[in-house]
Amino acid sequence: MLEADIRLRLDRLNLDAELSAQAGEVVALLGPNGAGKSTVLRALAGLLRLDGGKVELDGAVLEEPARNTRVAPEKRPIGLMFQDYLLFPHLSAVENVAFGLRARGLGKRDARERSTAALERLGVGKVAAARPGNMSGGQQQRVAMARAMVTEPKLLLLDEPLAALDVSTKTDVRRQLRATLHESRAANVMVTHDLLDAVALADRMFVIEDGGIAQSGTPAEVTARPRSRYVADLVGVNLLRGTARGTSLDVDGGGHLVTGEEMSGPMLAVIAPHDVSVSRDRPDHTASSPNVWTGQIGAVDLMGDRVRVRVDGTPTITAEVPPAAVDALNLDAAGPLWAWVAPSAIHPYPP
Repeated sequence: MLEADIRLRLDRLNLDAELSAQAGEVVALLGPNGAGKSTVLRALAGLLRLDGGKVELDGAVLEEPARNTRVAPEKRPIGLMFQDYLLFPHLSAVENVAFGLRARGLGKRDARERSTAALERLGVGKVAAARPGNMSGGQQQRVAMARAMVTEPKLLLLDEPLAALDVSTKTDVRRQLRATLHESRAANVMVTHDLLDAVALADRMFVIEDGGIAQSGTPAEVTARPRSRYVADLVGVNLLRGTARGTSLDVDGGGHLVTGEEMSGPMLAVIAPHDVSVSRDRPDHTASSPNVWTGQIGAVDLMGDRVRVRVDGTPTITAEVPPAAVDALNLDAAGPLWAWVAPSAIHPYPP
């Protein structure tokens, strides 16, 4: 089990983050660029010194500045897989995988046998004799994974393990990676920018913003109740802040909505873009609908087979419409746009 309280200052980043991971568990770290995700991995690996806090793995303290305790990176039972894999270009796949074993003193023959077996388990035994330049991206990814896991680390750190793969390769490799991680006895900590990777691979998610943990929980918990604009944008929903009084929600920054639930006090509210309707003209049912307002077209973005339209008003909100609506509503032109949403589509919860 990993228990980490990481405190360090690096350039403009002031990192103060606590996280944990059980043996066999996959924990995903998400956050915007510069939030501190990769810095957390480097601190856990011992590549950066802590200014405070503590890193403990399986009951053994790896680092605790207050007690002047620090285990050197090469002495930590940790495997690290870098974003760009960093395979040695002059070594074959099996030699790359065997490198860590040889560095730990294992004989050449035994290291080669274990490395070959590791490549076979990950489905890339056929490239054992190939050098990285003669492998596909997916093959390089699996060789790098084999190298990180072959030493049987207690903690496996993965920095954007799927980022370098093209879309056609990613699905198959993600499936293989999920099976491999969940068979592992290590605690697994993975950095990713991709929500799909986090949802598909992780048991829990930690969202890092401005050097601190902004939200944590299972993928279902985090995506259902985002607590920051970053997470809401990642999930693809509207997130509003305000104050609730019964079914009335006064939105911070202006605007008033009626919800389908009675609540009281400071509140967050999620609205799915597909639940927001838009029109160039004032809707006929304005008098009977409590949530109708107007704004200006702020942005129009194609998202797969749907189009997202941002309506800058009070409040600002994003709607999702079919592509045919771009011409029907003349969305390419600036101007006013009406928006409305049913009370039952507004989901409030405490911050």
